[in-house]
Amino acid sequence: MTTPPPVPSAPVAPPAPPSPTITYLDGADVERLCADLPVVDRAHETLLAYGRKEAGLTPEAALRWTTRAGAAARSLILPGWFGDSYGCKIINASLGNHLLGQPRAAGLIVLNDPETARPVCIMEGSRISALRTAGVSLAAVRAVRDPAGITRVAFLGCGRQAEVHRELLATVCPGVEELFLFDQDAARAHELAAAWRASEPATAVTVTGGAREAVERAQLTIAVTTTTQPYVELDWVPAGGTFVNVSLDDAAESLLLGCDHLFVDDWDLVLDDDHRLLGALARAGRISGPGTHAPAGGRAVGAGLSALFAGDYDRPVGADERVVINPFGMGIQDIALAAAVHERALALGVGLQLER
Repeated sequence: MTTPPPVPSAPVAPPAPPSPTITYLDGADVERLCADLPVVDRAHETLLAYGRKEAGLTPEAALRWTTRAGAAARSLILPGWFGDSYGCKIINASLGNHLLGQPRAAGLIVLNDPETARPVCIMEGSRISALRTAGVSLAAVRAVRDPAGITRVAFLGCGRQAEVHRELLATVCPGVEELFLFDQDAARAHELAAAWRASEPATAVTVTGGAREAVERAQLTIAVTTTTQPYVELDWVPAGGTFVNVSLDDAAESLLLGCDHLFVDDWDLVLDDDHRLLGALARAGRISGPGTHAPAGGRAVGAGLSALFAGDYDRPVGADERVVINPFGMGIQDIALAAAVHERALALGVGLQLER
């Protein structure tokens, strides 16, 4: 966790009077303002800034409960800062939402004035949350593999995150020729496959009969499920394969311990988490952090993504080696992307002005 630098003590011009209103950006506003933003580059730059201590975060707060229908629900609050942008993301989700015809997750992002600390912008957060998640995934893939050589990609889980990852994948890996989809809800997988075939007729899209088949046939697998039970074993991932553990609990112990390279976005977040397998292995003394000696019978994390992006990871990734990327999710990514959206909104005069 990092603390923002103090305000300079040298004389500065007095700040402008605070706005009497708060800008609200709804989902349609955010969708329009995100168009053509260099999301993957922004994710890359944000992690580099984090490594230079020019961005940071504090511990997140989590509220979890079970709905009356028996579904797991939670509300997360992720504070963070990036440069002179400060704020937090509130992201809520219920695993039963699909039965109600609702997206699994929804939320808000609040940006604060750096001088007065007053909220200056509230925006719908689900689009930004999805984009920043996919942005980090693809920035990490780009750092360990030649994107031009990736032609076969698997998706485990066929919800909104799969759609957004595919959206950004097309910009990073334009040579993709085959997509393999698996979802426990076969109808959902076939529906997404039909949509992707219609939008990209030149790309072959196959719905596989099981998760293992999808992983074994792909060079890159992106896991975007809601599972809490790890199941992807080391021998599922082919030589030279890359597994992006977006949903955090798809990779089994054999894969986390046995892969040739393991990268995380933030080791402290992994250690603080008591729900995911990687954190449990760390607390059990079987996985240690970047730059440490591997424990007996275990392994050390290769590097954090900020170090990887900065070129500070000194082990080359071989063409036949297996890589696991475990992006826990950092609030600074939401703040960095939301700040870019807010800047566009101000320049274009977009948004509803709410009286304080």
